Amino acid sequence: MRYLLIDQITEWKSTSTIKGIKNVAMSEDFLEFHFPNHPIMPGVLLLEALVQLAGWLEAKCSGFNDWVLIDKVKKCSFYGFALPGDQVDLEVRSLCRAVSKRKTYRGIGKVNGKKKIVSEFEGKAVQLSKLEDIADQKRFFRILTREFLLS
Repeated sequence: MRYLLIDQITEWKSTSTIKGIKNVAMSEDFLEFHFPNHPIMPGVLLLEALVQLAGWLEAKCSGFNDWVLIDKVKKCSFYGFALPGDQVDLEVRSLCRAVSKRKTYRGIGKVNGKKKIVSEFEGKAVQLSKLEDIADQKRFFRILTREFLLS
């Protein structure tokens, strides 16, 4: 099973910052068991949403040549739960200044302005073409950023 956790990319600034949204829907299958009768989005999936957003930042900045695969969580703090019906505002900032295959990011997720997760993580930039079809990813990025509406 594969979770695509970014519902919209709302903003990105060159190589430094990207913002997006994750809508937590009651119909998501992970909520059935986490926890029965008390659905809460798993914290690890909030972290994964931040990592996926970092991947989109790397893809856009590299002309869709690279993607980031996380291999280390330096720190991660949770401040509350994301519940069905919540819209999680996500922001990821690159902490790398030099061009390198090793990338470090800081991410934050908020619901109604209240922190739910703050994390610093790192990973390696890998060739996107080894993971996904480049044309499909470019098209998907246009959908996530709503660029297709401007064409």
